[in-house]
Amino acid sequence: MSLFLLLILVALVLGIIGFAAHGLFYLLVIGAVVLLADLVYGAARLRRGGRRHRIAR
Repeated sequence: MSLFLLLILVALVLGIIGFAAHGLFYLLVIGAVVLLADLVYGAARLRRGGRRHRIAR
């Protein structure tokens, strides 16, 4: 879960910097790509959800 939140934060920061700074539009694009990848990752984890692996003893 912390990886999901970290990637959301990184995407947000890159998007803000890319939007605010002149000539750094590519950061906005990279932020959008990171956000999309994070949403796909989150959806995949949510879909797997309840299954827990047993630890062999």
